[in-house]
Amino acid sequence: MAIALSGTVAPAIAADDAGAPPLLHAMFQDHAVLQRDRPIRVWGQAHPDEEVRVALAGKRVRARADGDGRWTAELPALRAGGPHVLNVEAGGRRQVVGDVLVGDVWLCSGQSNMELQVWRALDARAEMAGAGNDRIRLLTVPQVADVVPKETFSEAVRWDPVNPDTVREFSAACYFFARELQKTVDVPMGLIDAAWGGSRIQAWTSGEALRTLGIYDGELDVLARYADDAVAAVGDWGALWQDWWSARPGVAADDRPWDAGKPAGQWRQAPAQLGAWERWGVPELADFNGMVWYRTRVRLTAAQAAQGAVLALGPADEIDMTWVNGRGVGSTYGAGAGREYALPAGLLHEGDNTVVVNVLDTYRDGGLAGPASAHALRFADGSSAPLDGGWQYRVVPPELGTPPRAPWQSAAGLSTLYNGMIAPLGRYGLRGALWYQGESNTFEHDRYAQLLRVLRSDWRARFGDGLPLLVVQLANYGAAPVAPSESDWAALREAQRQVAAEDPETGLAVAIDIGDRYDIHPSNKQELGRRLARLARHVVYRETLPASGPVAKAAGRDGDAVVVEFGDVSDGLVAYGGAGPIGFELCGDETGSCRYAHADVRGDRVSLNAPVAGAATRVRYCWADSPVCTLFDGAGLPAGPFELPVSP
Repeated sequence: MAIALSGTVAPAIAADDAGAPPLLHAMFQDHAVLQRDRPIRVWGQAHPDEEVRVALAGKRVRARADGDGRWTAELPALRAGGPHVLNVEAGGRRQVVGDVLVGDVWLCSGQSNMELQVWRALDARAEMAGAGNDRIRLLTVPQVADVVPKETFSEAVRWDPVNPDTVREFSAACYFFARELQKTVDVPMGLIDAAWGGSRIQAWTSGEALRTLGIYDGELDVLARYADDAVAAVGDWGALWQDWWSARPGVAADDRPWDAGKPAGQWRQAPAQLGAWERWGVPELADFNGMVWYRTRVRLTAAQAAQGAVLALGPADEIDMTWVNGRGVGSTYGAGAGREYALPAGLLHEGDNTVVVNVLDTYRDGGLAGPASAHALRFADGSSAPLDGGWQYRVVPPELGTPPRAPWQSAAGLSTLYNGMIAPLGRYGLRGALWYQGESNTFEHDRYAQLLRVLRSDWRARFGDGLPLLVVQLANYGAAPVAPSESDWAALREAQRQVAAEDPETGLAVAIDIGDRYDIHPSNKQELGRRLARLARHVVYRETLPASGPVAKAAGRDGDAVVVEFGDVSDGLVAYGGAGPIGFELCGDETGSCRYAHADVRGDRVSLNAPVAGAATRVRYCWADSPVCTLFDGAGLPAGPFELPVSP
């Protein structure tokens, strides 16, 4: 998917070279905000070996383009202010960018809760109607994925001052953060929104950085081949996917659902209309998130099989891995678009040909769109053969786990969004980055801390050492718990907490009380913006205020009780709605050993009692997908979820 932004750039290029590209990179346009108090890096494209002259706010520098025409210049640091004019000249060309402010620039990135627009936020109509701030400027990065890093955007971008029209489609969390922060940090704010719903953290990390983990080398090798020969790379990926399946515990050696022969396992007839499997009337699939195999055959003539062909599938919700005659031919992420997979020469044959699709769904509806006639083989002569001879399906037990994602997939791949949405930013000066992501990685929470550290180091390598990273901890979502249990969401929140706690330039905004049990996209982004602004004041601007509410420091024994000590408490700990807080658990070493504990507030400590207290080795708080947590401080900020060992 790609988002086209309206508007044009006025580069003021001399008429005798009007066909040449703008001298300046697309980040430098009217209404731009440049980072204050540090040297200002400016770059662009000129003719090879051409001298480039750059002027801004009375400062002038020169640069020379290299053999490919790329040039870079560095202007002296400026204090917050403006508006200024940025003037660039080379040869007979000149580009003028006006209304440039100098202030603090923020990158806002992540998945759908960062992407969620102001028009979808709480009290949206009033928020949009009242929006008007020439000192907050907005730039939305087009949603483009790529298999190689891009030097600039593939679609037009622009900086816009805040007004009711420009703020409507912009990230609500990002905008409300800057609006709140500007109350205490009175400088212009530049906001760069680079977010994609449903994206995994691996997609936002460069391939070079991911290789340092040593766990994605095979996928990254396939990705490198995909850039040069997509059809061959897809075949290689199909073999890797098959290896994953065959290595699953409980999968028999002859269980190869993609094979053209008679497949193992229990296969049933799918409804002719296909569509979301939740609506088939099959109890097993009524509320199923996981994998389902689909299989069909299509009979071809010799003339059809000899032609070049494309397999056209309707939308699959949300990830497919597809084989034809036992060979992998394609894999795509995203529920909204159909699939078109070019088939290698010689793959089809006269007679019956087998098409097998594995569909993975992780949220709400899942399955192949219908009807069956929406799926077809299309041939080079313009004819087609619909796949309407009947589909069979087979449900995959959830305990087999989640399959690897094709590395070229847009939001679920490796480095794809880094390449298409982060790399085009170049090394633009930033004050910090906001990161709201993790919902799409809960199934691999045990790896998330490592991935978040790598992303942080990767972005610092691009935008500058010590780049502050403000992380939003996942909000509550789903049914409230009635007993202690394991939670992928809670485990990922713990990974976020640990990574933030280990680095002074990383902060954590707790959102456990402002989610929505019934909606994974909570609309109260105003309060989230306030908490992010408070976090920035602490982490970035070094104000001496608690960053984000009470923080559990340690847990130890006090007689028969376990006591948790909290820091960063404003005006004391309080329990909402009862004599003591709820949501605390005492646990042993074994999975399933956790029990709810009775809790009492004693100053900045919470004392826990339960029959298992004497044997407890761990304390957990707010440990569920959507926990009920009632411990706050006098400033109205919640204590965040955590797991801590019980010290002697």
